[in-house]
Amino acid sequence: MMLWNNLLALFLSAAPWLFIGFVIAATIKLGEPSRWLAKHLGNSKPSTTVKAALIGAPLPLCSCGVIPAAMGLRRAGASKSATTSFLIATPETGVDSVAVSYALLGPIMAIVRPIAAVVSAIVAGLLVGNAETETAPSAAAKSCCSGSSCCGGEAKPAEQTSFSQTIKTWLHNFKELVEDSYFWLLIGLVFAGLIQTYMPESFMTRWGQGWLTMLVMVLVGIPMYICATASTPIAAGLMLAGVSPGAALVFMLAGPATNIATLMLVRQEMGMRALVAYLVGVIGSAMVFGWGLDVMVSHWGWQINPAQWQEQQLLNSGWVIGSSAIIAVLMLMAAVNDLRQRWFSAAA
Repeated sequence: MMLWNNLLALFLSAAPWLFIGFVIAATIKLGEPSRWLAKHLGNSKPSTTVKAALIGAPLPLCSCGVIPAAMGLRRAGASKSATTSFLIATPETGVDSVAVSYALLGPIMAIVRPIAAVVSAIVAGLLVGNAETETAPSAAAKSCCSGSSCCGGEAKPAEQTSFSQTIKTWLHNFKELVEDSYFWLLIGLVFAGLIQTYMPESFMTRWGQGWLTMLVMVLVGIPMYICATASTPIAAGLMLAGVSPGAALVFMLAGPATNIATLMLVRQEMGMRALVAYLVGVIGSAMVFGWGLDVMVSHWGWQINPAQWQEQQLLNSGWVIGSSAIIAVLMLMAAVNDLRQRWFSAAA
């Protein structure tokens, strides 16, 4: 019963902010102009790398879906540094992940996280831009979500649409965003609920901070295909187990940007030097920001406590219940559709 209560409290805390984030993300997704982006990201100037990070940061693409979008930009003429900056900033943060970070981790993490993501993207982009070997973009690149709705990387020709068609497209985008992220969101919420219910508070206190813990967070994140939003409840669970805010930040930054598919495509499209620069930029920046956050938390006594933050939420308001119901229904529909597709695929 306690586990169920904790899971419900976590979901009610996160769902309203997820709803707001998905609303904003679906609106942004109405116009992802790949050609316009490529036009403005076609040189290797530092300002272009900064611009790519700022453009990519709010976009609603997952760590898998950003791959075809970034490679599309590369083939359309974007520089290596700008492509790398976009490839990192986009999955590391977004309007939806900032919203759920605010809900589960509080305002400090919601501010620090996007700043760290943008800076790490710029640093890695500049490092990749300085790599000596220039590799021409390949004719085709396979992504981990080929054919999936999360990709959304193909540029679509501009066309006049009616208001009703725009609304339909927006609703479709909203539904797709939930479908693309629901699985890992649920996994993360269950993980956080189990930690909160059964893990002794002192279990990881001894090993929950420091450079070694941050390195472990990087190694844990590399094999995971996880978006910024879905990584948040997992980070909350890690913090409930005693992991420091800085180590949790490292997981939320490195996890979405260092999955195997992204690393392999960076190697294929840009070369080994670029891959090394990419890893140095992402991991180095994440660990520096994680260390800095822990220092500031210790020095100024900042409170970043998921459990305490959740207790401050107005869980019984009509807005919370209504938005949570919408997210829950859409998640259930997505799960049923996935099971149905797997059933038919197995039966075929």
